[in-house]
Amino acid sequence: MHPRLQERAACLADMRARSGMATAEFYEKIGRPAPLPGPRFQAVAKGKAWHIIEIATGKTKGFCFSHQAAMRFVDAMEAGAASKTGTRQ
Repeated sequence: MHPRLQERAACLADMRARSGMATAEFYEKIGRPAPLPGPRFQAVAKGKAWHIIEIATGKTKGFCFSHQAAMRFVDAMEAGAASKTGTRQ
């Protein structure tokens, strides 16, 4: 990776970490637990298929033809995303 891109990525990671610490500190000051982050993926019915959509980007990550299969797919995607970031269960 280009050195400028590495610097930028490191800077953004630091800013993200500081933001998380500031949020935790804020909730600690007011004596309330920090809210849990929402879901990352959503199943949406489109025609006869269920599209699995990443909420942050709006991109379709997959599709299923039954609601039950779509919910299993969403659960699997959420578990995979949580294991990569080390958050949420």
